[in-house]
Amino acid sequence: MDQLVSFEALLFPSDGRNPHMVALMTSPMSVPDPHTPYSTLPSRMPHPEVYMDYIAEGLGPRAWHYHLVEALDGMNKKFVHPYVIYYPTCLSEIQGRSFREATAWRGNIIVAKYRESPFSSMVNGSIADFPILRNYFMTHGAPQLYADINLKMLL
Repeated sequence: MDQLVSFEALLFPSDGRNPHMVALMTSPMSVPDPHTPYSTLPSRMPHPEVYMDYIAEGLGPRAWHYHLVEALDGMNKKFVHPYVIYYPTCLSEIQGRSFREATAWRGNIIVAKYRESPFSSMVNGSIADFPILRNYFMTHGAPQLYADINLKMLL
């Protein structure tokens, strides 16, 4: 039986605490990775829900969505190790006067890195990824109306 494997990921807490590194656990997945056709690499299911507050218990991957960041605006090439952003599907309280419903991120955000596919080739991230992610979060709204990141921690 395969074991749980963890990768270093960056957690952006929505409660104002500073971003910090966490161990993002993954478990074997029986479904093939949709991002790598005909992959021989085993797919792994990440468990970012462990770090997400205010989600229903026992939902597993239905408690979160993900968004891929392969390059920043103006880049000619994609990142060698792109980012995958995990965010909760539930709503949280509105924070601050700068809240804009259409572009809000809600809840804790977990960001991991990968090589070729987010579910078969994850790699460890580091706090050195923070400036790139800060730039991304400050210039992009949420991919859906589900996430709220406290922008004060990014400034």
